[in-house]
Amino acid sequence: MKRRAAPASDSKGSVRARAKEIVIDVKTIKDQLLARIFTRFPALFHRWVRNHQFVEYDDTPWTPYTGRTTQSRVALITTAGVHLKSDPPFNMRDPAGDPTFREIPANAAATDLTITHNYYDHDHADRDINVVLPLDPLRDLAAAGEIGAINGRHFSFMGHILPPHIHTLIHTTAPRVAQMLQDDGVDIAILTPA
Repeated sequence: MKRRAAPASDSKGSVRARAKEIVIDVKTIKDQLLARIFTRFPALFHRWVRNHQFVEYDDTPWTPYTGRTTQSRVALITTAGVHLKSDPPFNMRDPAGDPTFREIPANAAATDLTITHNYYDHDHADRDINVVLPLDPLRDLAAAGEIGAINGRHFSFMGHILPPHIHTLIHTTAPRVAQMLQDDGVDIAILTPA
């Protein structure tokens, strides 16, 4: 195979940019490999969990739902990193994660969606998005009259969030999505973690 010579205008800056791309690719490969290893060897994952400090809350209010599901508007929220192919991907370059969210229209087809998340093995979800964002089962429930309505939009986050982005997620992003759900008249929000 013949190799093309670099253009004369190529500078050290573009060489650095290419090196950065390679480093990012190595990081992506490493993150995805670790996710696959943890999936296939649960004992390693459980060992990591024992040594990891998670954010915990013991003051989360619980309010039992007293409405009728047959009259309820339902929305999905996932932490699987799902988004429309036309949306910007979640930022996988930031080791602290991406505290933003993506809106997913209720009428989105599976072929319109993709996953940007290196911290879990999403092979099954890549084949069937309903594994992490059960749009089709929700549509089936609505068609059968088991739920009143499907909300016009659903929400997706990237579930790997570390400091300092946890603060943004808790104090800015999540309250914004909660307000949007309330504005939409959502009665039930189903969280589907990845």
